[in-house]
Amino acid sequence: MTDISTLAASAKAWPFELAQKLKQRVEQLEKQGKGKDAVIFETGYGPSGLPHIGTFGEVVRTTMVRRAFETLTEGKIPTRLICVSDDMDGMRKVPPTVPNPESLEAYLQKPLTAVPDPFGTHDSYGAHMNARLCGFLDSFGFEYEFASATELYKNGTYDPMLLRAAEKYRDIMDVMLPTLGEERRATYSPFLPISPTTGRVLYVPMKHVDAKNGEITFEDEDGTDVTIPVTGGHAKLQWKPDFGMRWAALGIDFEMFGKDHQANAPIYSKICKILGERQPEQYVYELFLDEKGEKISKSKGNGISVEQWLKYAPQESLALFMWQKPRAAKKLYFDVIPKAVDEYLTFIEKYQSEEPARQLENPVWHIHGGNPPELNVPVSFALLLNLVSAANANSKELIWGFITKYAPDATPENAPFLDHLVGYALAYYEDFVKPAKTYRAPDAKERVALSNLVKALRHYEGDVTADDLQTLTFSIGKDAEFENLRDWFKAIYEVCLGQSQGPRFGGFIAIYGVEETAQLIEDALNDKFLK
Repeated sequence: MTDISTLAASAKAWPFELAQKLKQRVEQLEKQGKGKDAVIFETGYGPSGLPHIGTFGEVVRTTMVRRAFETLTEGKIPTRLICVSDDMDGMRKVPPTVPNPESLEAYLQKPLTAVPDPFGTHDSYGAHMNARLCGFLDSFGFEYEFASATELYKNGTYDPMLLRAAEKYRDIMDVMLPTLGEERRATYSPFLPISPTTGRVLYVPMKHVDAKNGEITFEDEDGTDVTIPVTGGHAKLQWKPDFGMRWAALGIDFEMFGKDHQANAPIYSKICKILGERQPEQYVYELFLDEKGEKISKSKGNGISVEQWLKYAPQESLALFMWQKPRAAKKLYFDVIPKAVDEYLTFIEKYQSEEPARQLENPVWHIHGGNPPELNVPVSFALLLNLVSAANANSKELIWGFITKYAPDATPENAPFLDHLVGYALAYYEDFVKPAKTYRAPDAKERVALSNLVKALRHYEGDVTADDLQTLTFSIGKDAEFENLRDWFKAIYEVCLGQSQGPRFGGFIAIYGVEETAQLIEDALNDKFLK
């Protein structure tokens, strides 16, 4: 029997390809005498706003690479995932969604961990948002270590690299200045001091950098020259140098980020190398687009939140959406949800019968960390949606009445995932399908064919299987001489269900019922749904 790590070495799924590069990195470091106790993965978080679907995507994708690496190395090398919150950043504007936003105006430009919590639950706004992040990640069962940038700056973790940044001040400036405009170059400094008088994060030029003593001198807001240490949380770095410094200080081996960071990634790497450390392996993923093809923006509100997705579909379907083609720009809007659910069901069904090598290429291996469950789901999500639509259902019990006729062994108790899908289907139908339903009358050719289908169903004596009933429907359309049988099935859905597409109609008949489907079509022919 082939060892799974051997199969992993030749696996082509993108998490394994990244894991293989990471393994090579570890081997190279060991040859250089720089072996590590653990391989460290990182994700970053800006706590000025709530965690969002991009946060989920970054952590779930990083976790997939982490599990692939552990499989590739047979678990012999410990791994860690650190989620760093940039909570020492100054608050640039007051979020409009917080209670009493005017009360925070006096705290602009102060570190987020020095801003009072307007929600009244934590010591600071930063602490509140960090708690929201941890709660968010915990709800998905992610394995991670949380790290506050404020604590890392104050507790000495960053001190060695901050002192080195003072030593390499000119080298860092040589990297940064060519990337800036003329006006910005005149005042730029990689160090951002925290004003001793106002507590604000200051964007001011340095008058002197004392590398020997690890101190910087600058003009404070009151006009006086002040000298402070670069260590102990008295100052922080601008975000681009901070990115590279964090890699060096924490010994990061792998980080992925969105395409909006791609142009700056070489800067992060150069800073890391200037500070004496090797930059991590990096992976750039594409950003999501809305249904119009425009970049999704939190400020525009033109995307889907995690909470919205999870109202209509299981978490596994969202993880699958994140797994698929991370380097391709994908539209993220509500219409993609049913497809993602059914693709997940298809992959999970295939998995159990696949050879081990194929299982490693199956996304459900990565979604479930190498241990996908066996699920009892005899119907597709699209079929459930059409069932809800045809029955005009508003309760799980009604839908389960149809399901148990089709799959007698399935119950809400022994098929809990299916039971959840029924609930999702009811919610999705109510919010998206029902408002968009548009019935039409059949044309003469379609009316004849639909009438013939009613007759065939009324007299049907064959096996009530999806395949047999699909063949029957197909033959009726063929006899009616539809040039493209897709037009025939489209007509069925538009006339009988008020929508232009759906799953295989034979499967719908099998679960909805032969007699019930005949009656549904007859009602449509009698214009019942047009009234």
